[in-house]
Amino acid sequence: MKPANMNDRFLRACRREPVDRTPIWMMRQAGRYMSEYRALRAKHSMLTLCKSPELACQVTLQPIVHGVDAAILFADILLPLEPMGAPFEFAKGEGPVVHEPVTDRAGVDRLRIFEAEEGLGYVLDAIKLVRKELNGKVPLIGFAGAPFTLASYLIEGGKSAHYIKTKKMMYGDPAAWKLLMEKLSEVTRRYLRAQITAGAQAVQLFDSWIGQLSPLDYAEFVLPHVQYILKDIETTGVPVIHFGTGTSTLLQLQKQAGGTVIGVDWRMSLTDAAKLVPGVALQGNLDPLLLFAPQDVMKKRAAIVIDEGKQLPGHIFNLGHGILPETPVENVKALVDFVHEYSAR
Repeated sequence: MKPANMNDRFLRACRREPVDRTPIWMMRQAGRYMSEYRALRAKHSMLTLCKSPELACQVTLQPIVHGVDAAILFADILLPLEPMGAPFEFAKGEGPVVHEPVTDRAGVDRLRIFEAEEGLGYVLDAIKLVRKELNGKVPLIGFAGAPFTLASYLIEGGKSAHYIKTKKMMYGDPAAWKLLMEKLSEVTRRYLRAQITAGAQAVQLFDSWIGQLSPLDYAEFVLPHVQYILKDIETTGVPVIHFGTGTSTLLQLQKQAGGTVIGVDWRMSLTDAAKLVPGVALQGNLDPLLLFAPQDVMKKRAAIVIDEGKQLPGHIFNLGHGILPETPVENVKALVDFVHEYSAR
């Protein structure tokens, strides 16, 4: 039985069950567009926020004030890299920087597989704290980065425009690539399972940069590893969201890889996506930049997404990627209210 005060429409939509209105949460909803978050960041580094369960809990809870239907844990997809033996930092203006990029088989061999409780215990402690503080108000989503996206950061040493080093290893040393993906997949599988044990009520696998690959490359170099993770996590019974950007040519392969919910970015309509991946719930897919538009324009576009979603069994309203730091906070609140009001009509 659910707690009397619990808003479970997000979980119901994930299971493709009827809902009273379309649930909404937003990727990066806990973050830099909120003054409360910026006040904490003025005192603490990004990694300090991630590694302090109390602070991570505080940030996770901040956006609940907007009326979203789920909380997503405040963490970072790169956190598993440090206990694997690849420390990194967030350099000002540059984003994440991996101190010793993995450039060859020897570098892959040095990476270690670890138990999440040992290397990422602070994340699991944050999950327990958040669940206690939420007290059933809304569900909590855990998450992890997918192997290709983690590999690209490891090999490139940070962000990349063309993923030249990543693809050079993928094509030029397929044995090293396979071992790297196997290690990342096992770490990610253990990490997601540990998050669920700690109390995450749904999990999302972020494959943020997977759109850099052709369907042929995805099928050969990525799909088996993602499938290894997701098919196992699906046996836990919690909803599993499989998300990437630039994936209009990859959606069918993503569904094959796994996930009870498929995330759709803004480059494809939900209607077209549903034809490619029947039998799963869909999440998405407003362009994040529409939050910078006049509110009447934003709402008009949101209504199209809601109307398309209502034709599907199972739709969670989200952006096609994360909220940008400069986003007006009043537009976030207005969007949440509009999604609830319009979809309830």
